[in-house]
Amino acid sequence: MNRILVVEDDPDAARVVSAYLSREGYEVTVAHDGAAGLHLARQSVPALIVLDWMLPGVGGPEFITNVRRESRTPIIMLTARSEESDRIVGLELGADDYVTKPFSPRELVARVRAVLRRSTPRDETDSEPIEHRGLRVDTLKRQATFALRPVDLTTLEFNLLHTMARVPGRVFSRNDLIDRVWGPGFSGVDRVVDVHVSNLRNKLAQVGAEELLVTVRGFGYKVD
Repeated sequence: MNRILVVEDDPDAARVVSAYLSREGYEVTVAHDGAAGLHLARQSVPALIVLDWMLPGVGGPEFITNVRRESRTPIIMLTARSEESDRIVGLELGADDYVTKPFSPRELVARVRAVLRRSTPRDETDSEPIEHRGLRVDTLKRQATFALRPVDLTTLEFNLLHTMARVPGRVFSRNDLIDRVWGPGFSGVDRVVDVHVSNLRNKLAQVGAEELLVTVRGFGYKVD
């Protein structure tokens, strides 16, 4: 599970990203357009995808939408620094993190490590399934259900739900959630939390569990 798929149409950028990731021991596959990237992602599911947002043919939004129909593979977007709207759209569609261009290859490698760390099942003391008001969160299987109905969550959405469901009633601030889910070294904005919590709430609503996730105005969120 150390294969990284890099989807980047700029050959120089793809070469730099590939070189830095390879140095860290990752097996890197490169695609130079969205269609080729989707083909490779389906052919052999990677551990993580590094995705340029502005691609010829199949662009970032369509790429993420297609991947999310089929898998929970973590995705890190590469976006222009000025295009905040693109980053928000990508996060809402299911991207796990983003790095803005021009970027430091070392920062990208650090983000890759952090996202993979978050997506790896843990088997320590919190491995027992959590059950609360019809909600079941199974850490080892990385599965969530409500009234036996599966909730299809991305890695970050699952980790957010697991973090809050472990302590029902406790209100978590955005900074609390960033520290526990993204890690204390995360340098993004707290708007990322709102986007992923909104996605999580929408998916809980699909199985009739929307009332479980509560917004505490001016502070944060909790599982009621």
